[in-house]
Amino acid sequence: MSVRRLAAVQPASFAFSPETMEKANWWIAKYPENRRQSAVIPILWLVQKQEGWVSEPAISAIARLLGMPQIRVYEVATFYTMFMLEPVGSAALIQVCGTTPCMLRGSDALMAVCKAKIGPKDKLSADGLFTWQEVECLGACCNAPMAQINDYFYEDLTAENMVQIIDDFAAGKTPAPGPYNGRKTSEPLGGATTLSDSKLYDGSAAKAIKIPNAPEKA
Repeated sequence: MSVRRLAAVQPASFAFSPETMEKANWWIAKYPENRRQSAVIPILWLVQKQEGWVSEPAISAIARLLGMPQIRVYEVATFYTMFMLEPVGSAALIQVCGTTPCMLRGSDALMAVCKAKIGPKDKLSADGLFTWQEVECLGACCNAPMAQINDYFYEDLTAENMVQIIDDFAAGKTPAPGPYNGRKTSEPLGGATTLSDSKLYDGSAAKAIKIPNAPEKA
């Protein structure tokens, strides 16, 4: 596993927004008071949603909120790659899957587009709008090649799709997630080929089953 460290340049301070604090307290309330530290992962995620990344002042604030040593929060933040330890693009964080199914379907072309339009991977673009990364399997292999952009999956991509998606984000638009080859979710191209009769799965063809000793309906 690669070494993950906090960014060299850190903000002077961090403050929970009212919305973040409300959600953090909701998570904390799910645990006994002496186990409030169990909320560290969801609160790290809330902080990342607020700021875009996790800074050292944010880690300190989380440690104080949960009554735990700062090093313990640091250990969690640096272990899980879902937490960004450096500033990321304000428009889009693009995570291109490079695992075998996506690689065989052309993920290298998607990465080439990202490099040409954004710059080196794992680095904030010059305009501050984008960061792109190569990541391991995101679990959408049947829709390869694909990328997670911010919170959503963009699937069945081509280099041309990726160019347009980046241009749209740069223009302040929000491109629609999902497949980009016309299919619905992960169905075959042209539509589903099995279970076409809804009676096979909607329960309408099921026979009533008599349960022994079951109470009669009123």
